[in-house]
Amino acid sequence: MAFIQLLSTWLIPVTIAFILLYGTVKKVPTYEAFVEGGKEGIQIAFSLIPYLVGMLVSIAIFRASGALDYMMNGIKPLADAIGLPAEVVPLAMIRTISGTAALGMTTDLIATYGPDSFIGRLASTIQGST
Repeated sequence: MAFIQLLSTWLIPVTIAFILLYGTVKKVPTYEAFVEGGKEGIQIAFSLIPYLVGMLVSIAIFRASGALDYMMNGIKPLADAIGLPAEVVPLAMIRTISGTAALGMTTDLIATYGPDSFIGRLASTIQGST
């Protein structure tokens, strides 16, 4: 246990120091490379926002229309038989198709049931799985 604590304390600083040292040895302008990477990361994040908003809105419409409840009522007996909350089954199905839609569903489940509920924790686990 002491080794794990020591490792967790020093892993990030040692990694950063290694990257800086390696960049210096290879004569790479590390700060400029970092800034350029940050610019690219921000551009990617901004380009993803419309898709995320679209998925959140479509999931909210799907839920508000009652279609999600209708689907969950049909799945509930099977989900109960395997010990899975019916609310999480649509997330498990959509996770394999669209990560953005799954993120929207996870956000909705956590907002509805709370992050510390069984459904919230299970949704987070499914979302974190690949």
